[in-house]
Amino acid sequence: MSKIGLIGLGRMGAPMCNNLVAAGYEVVAHDIDPGRAETALAMGARWSPSSAAAAAEAEVLLTVVPGPSEVAAVMDDRVVDALAPGATWIDMTSSSPMASAPIRERMLKRGVDVLEAPIGGGPKDAEAGSLRLFVGGDPALLARHRRVLEAVADPGRIVHVGGHGAGYTAKLLVNLLWFGQAVATAEALLVGSRMGIDVGVLRDVLADSPASSAFIRTDLSALFAGDYLASFGLDHIEEQLAMVVSLARDNSTPHTVTEAVRRLYAQAGQRFGTADGELLAVALLEEQAGLLLRTSSKGKGDDTPAPPGPALP
Repeated sequence: MSKIGLIGLGRMGAPMCNNLVAAGYEVVAHDIDPGRAETALAMGARWSPSSAAAAAEAEVLLTVVPGPSEVAAVMDDRVVDALAPGATWIDMTSSSPMASAPIRERMLKRGVDVLEAPIGGGPKDAEAGSLRLFVGGDPALLARHRRVLEAVADPGRIVHVGGHGAGYTAKLLVNLLWFGQAVATAEALLVGSRMGIDVGVLRDVLADSPASSAFIRTDLSALFAGDYLASFGLDHIEEQLAMVVSLARDNSTPHTVTEAVRRLYAQAGQRFGTADGELLAVALLEEQAGLLLRTSSKGKGDDTPAPPGPALP
């Protein structure tokens, strides 16, 4: 079995580390926060004092960090040089094809294989080992490392989407549409609520209509409960949406709607700062409307004005 180097023990990386150890892999872990050493040791992994030291021992190096700037910081020359020829680097970050290309090229020149496998899902999916992976790279390399990936992801949701860059792109596009659906749905519900429609009834109508989406069917329940999904930072959402705009601009494709979604999340960032909350752009819309979409025990919308503050309660 491969010896796994794992860099990143945050919300996603920590449960993934636990699942890799449970699957029988020897895991050498590192995180920028030395306080997470106890977490790694408690799971049965070994703690490495540096990213380079973890890479030096790894046959497969996994990086699970928040975004492209963190990937660049982690995968410096020391880490690249520490990986042995014949090892494999699998980046599981929601990153940009352009940002990761220089690191990939340095790896390939050294004889290190490279896959990208950005993660779909949240911390609960990571705990359950049921993540979705959007894989870009050589399909034969994916086949060779599928067993490792199946330790952290649903085998039926490990999808090879194309060559290098395709995995990053697919994940960014999935996120774009989810964030876009969130704010478009919120705007529709705010109009409906103001017009006197029970938002619970309106949700059911939308869910059983051509306008239905996974967001409406599943994620809207969190918003109705007053949960803005504090599992991802608003600053990283802004970063991802900006990457999609750049992809569209660089490839000369229309991006009017994409830019509108990006701009709204940027406004939410100005309003709420770097708070965690995937639905904080919806909180901004609620504040602008003076209306909360959360429901009472009777399923009615709460028409009390949205209070000011760094984040809605």
